[in-house]
Amino acid sequence: MELTLIYTIIGFSLAAYSVVANDSVQTLGTFMASNQRFKWYWLASAASAVLAFTLIYGWNVNDGDITFGRLNKIPYQTIQWYHAAAPLILVMLTRIGIPVSTTFLVLSAFASTVILEKVLMKSVVGYGLAAMVAYLVWLTISYFINEKFDKVKENHRNAWVIGQWCTTGFLWYTWLSHDVANIAVFLPRQISLNLLIVCIVLLNVLLFYIFWDRGGRIQKIVYSKTGTRYTRSATIIDFIYAIILLYFKQYNDIPMSTTWVFVGLLCGRELAIATMNKDYKLRYVFPLIGKDFLKMIVGLSVSIGIVLSIHYILIPNGF
Repeated sequence: MELTLIYTIIGFSLAAYSVVANDSVQTLGTFMASNQRFKWYWLASAASAVLAFTLIYGWNVNDGDITFGRLNKIPYQTIQWYHAAAPLILVMLTRIGIPVSTTFLVLSAFASTVILEKVLMKSVVGYGLAAMVAYLVWLTISYFINEKFDKVKENHRNAWVIGQWCTTGFLWYTWLSHDVANIAVFLPRQISLNLLIVCIVLLNVLLFYIFWDRGGRIQKIVYSKTGTRYTRSATIIDFIYAIILLYFKQYNDIPMSTTWVFVGLLCGRELAIATMNKDYKLRYVFPLIGKDFLKMIVGLSVSIGIVLSIHYILIPNGF
């Protein structure tokens, strides 16, 4: 077996695990947190169906491209050992609970410095826009309901549960339209039907594992935020997140960090809750926000180190 094929298999498998174990909790984390009365395999089955639909739909309408055009600016490259090393680093950071951007860490090994700069700028804008929108939305919501103490009426509960399952499906589809590029970057830009089936099977196996593991360590970030275990709060979070991702999906085909958008959304929400709730002081919020932001900066620093090493050390020296 050629080394290139070995590197491709290793890199693809590690990237698939990283995307499911690290990034998918952004979209499915509130779904897990607020639906603990359901068996984990029913939740996993629902997510699995949406995943299969998204990949098949993307493959069918984009002539075999499951990335929805996210890799138009990043041509396919012969996989080298350093391409496979990037998701390995990501897996290591994921295991210690750091919400690193898969987009930065994985795509940095393939993208030029110019493209990486555009990815970074789009992600920073996404973080800021998500925080601003979340702050304004939850300021408005706080005038009408207290998400923690105002219980949903008994006759409204089923409607909120149905609404949350629908918004989660919409969010999961929109998110996959962005982040499946972080896996498919190891594959040709147009893949065969057999390879599509392999992708679906592998991702579903990993998806069932992460549901069985209740989201892993990254899920603690979701649990640490106010009210994420409540169905109503989870529904609102998922819907706002999906709309923001859909906007950026239509904006251009440059990849972006959905992790940054997600953390920005939770940041704006926490600030709004602290602003409106006299018992929830800002001094409790900033340590949470600062901790998440610091972890993202760590991931960004590692990503920049990878791309600079590849373009200025490894490639010039023929490695």
